[in-house]
Amino acid sequence: MPWARRIDGSINAVAGPDSIWLSTPVRLAGRDMEHRGTFTVTAGQRIPFVLTWVESHHGQPDTCDAGVVLEETRQYWADWMSRCTYQGRYRDAVIRSLITLKALTYEPTGAIVAAATTSLPEDVGGTRNWDYRYCWLRDATITLEALLRTGYTDEADAWRQWLCRAIAGDPADVQIMYGVAGERRLAEWEAEWLPGYEGSVPVRIGNAAVNQRQLDVYGEVIDALALARRSGIPADRHAWSLQRALLDFLEKHWSEPDEGLWEVRGPRRHFVHSKVMAWVAFDRAAEAVAGGLPGPAARWYRLRDQIHREITQQGYNRERGAFTQYYGADTLDASVLLMAGVGFLPPDDPRLVCTVDAIARELTTGGLVRRYQLSADGRSAVDGLPGSEGAFLACSFWLADALQAIGRYDEAVGLFERLLGLRNDLGLLSEEYDPRYRQLVGNMPQAFSHMPLIQAALNLDNHDGHHRRRPAGRAPR
Repeated sequence: MPWARRIDGSINAVAGPDSIWLSTPVRLAGRDMEHRGTFTVTAGQRIPFVLTWVESHHGQPDTCDAGVVLEETRQYWADWMSRCTYQGRYRDAVIRSLITLKALTYEPTGAIVAAATTSLPEDVGGTRNWDYRYCWLRDATITLEALLRTGYTDEADAWRQWLCRAIAGDPADVQIMYGVAGERRLAEWEAEWLPGYEGSVPVRIGNAAVNQRQLDVYGEVIDALALARRSGIPADRHAWSLQRALLDFLEKHWSEPDEGLWEVRGPRRHFVHSKVMAWVAFDRAAEAVAGGLPGPAARWYRLRDQIHREITQQGYNRERGAFTQYYGADTLDASVLLMAGVGFLPPDDPRLVCTVDAIARELTTGGLVRRYQLSADGRSAVDGLPGSEGAFLACSFWLADALQAIGRYDEAVGLFERLLGLRNDLGLLSEEYDPRYRQLVGNMPQAFSHMPLIQAALNLDNHDGHHRRRPAGRAPR
């Protein structure tokens, strides 16, 4: 409970290191731990309220003209939006999503957080409540692609620089996520005194997944920096030496099980998506050497081909006619929809087409895509967690992308436009959509939903394919 007082016509509230100042011409009266005011606004009239946070030891902040600041803000965003190179039929949706990514960016470092919130539940009333106010490495390539393909090279360069700073050090210590300045200590704890959104507890601060082994992030980092080089963002010797250290580590550990893309809190497994991203890492590294950078290209090509053979032999279930969640499984996972996009298989490969069909048939709920299969009681044996969840919006955009890639354009458009219809009145998306309650669930706004929205829109309009993570038609067979 802060200590509130009136100073020079403003209301000041102080609690330890933090303070807020509220300035307005409206007379506010304090009573019963709150301030209230009643006033009349006529047509065309504006009544300003200016709320400012400062560290409490700095005292009263400078006053500002609310009208001037509002106009400066409007002009800033108008100028920023005018830089977007995409002019297709989904421009409004793409602009809204780009604004969201920009708003989730910490300007001093260029870091983009996954969401602005913590503990908004994936299952209302349940325990699947996570803190997403951090920067995930696996967002790296998809973020860069979205920014580069729409003309935002400065933001892309700032994101790449943050990435290189965050992962600097021993490759064995690379984490899946960091704070906005590259902070590593993100220990998870529970705010037991908070009731949670609609009774969804616990409310978590920090994220225990920071300590997981997720081998796919090495591929995402290598792929992101490869995309940056191909797009003309200048490379440097430090960044390449850092990547070579990551590749040396991955060479020793790619064959091990991990917790995978979905940060499961069950046992480690040989997840197919993790292996595919290991393939991506060595494929992009060998490509970089072919482009003039130093490195053991022949060894990386051999590793790439070895991983490819293993995935096609152990990750593909012939009886199911699909790539599965992990080696030896018969369960499906929407993450394998990314195979065509990263160039692991060409879009017309029958195994990929059958996998897309299987996911569309078996992982959909209300026409939208779940991450993986749940049992009749809503649980999954793989993630080790109780409770159910909604459809994962990123996976649904991936399905739209995959349908477009394999030539089923009308289906892709239908799904994509249905997903656009799930946005709220501000054009924002959360992490998931729960068909049971017909509502968005999970943390919001969710960068990992808006980034594939941008990708899918650009792909449907075939906009700026030069800046895609892998140009179409280059996948090995």
